[in-house]
Amino acid sequence: MSNVLILGASGRIAHRVIERLAGSKGVGLTLYLRHPRKLRNKAPANARVVQGDVMDATALAQAMEGQDLIYANLTGSDIDRQARSVVAAMKDAHVKRLIFVVSLGIYDEVPGKFGQWNNTMIGEELRPFRRAADTIEASGLDYTLLRPAWLQEEDEVDYEITEKGLPFKGTEVSRASVADLIVKIVRAPELHSRGNVGVNKPGTDGDKPSFY
Repeated sequence: MSNVLILGASGRIAHRVIERLAGSKGVGLTLYLRHPRKLRNKAPANARVVQGDVMDATALAQAMEGQDLIYANLTGSDIDRQARSVVAAMKDAHVKRLIFVVSLGIYDEVPGKFGQWNNTMIGEELRPFRRAADTIEASGLDYTLLRPAWLQEEDEVDYEITEKGLPFKGTEVSRASVADLIVKIVRAPELHSRGNVGVNKPGTDGDKPSFY
């Protein structure tokens, strides 16, 4: 049995991950979120729901007990503080494997006019995401950092990845595609171990995402 704790389980990517893992043999889910009523569907039979905030050290420590992998679907201007809380709780609980979603652009890795547009749109918001990524990379945990392109709701799985240090490709990607990559890592935890990858839909290069 692989026990997976999903932090921020009401998020739209997390929703798709939960759907994909619902009923999976050998996978137990703990859905951790501040407002359980915001779950998009009823929790599946292989899941339990825990109400809590990642900044609540006591509640987070209890949720970490017996977990094998943590998937963090978090956001906010304090995501750097949230990352530090998650790392500390994982170390205390002796849990090593972490999947953590951050943002494209945190390394100024987005080239060209799209990079300029991205910085105009969210540049000021990227600093705590960069600090979160730095905290995780320095943690000694077995992490995977994901940097998705601008997210859209198409019901498609079509993506490619770029490694840290290489120019980011594309402008957009579906949440279903990011969820697919997360589910693959859950099922094969060695995949992208100690990795930091951009995720985009092939062929979407341009000045900005198609939906803008």
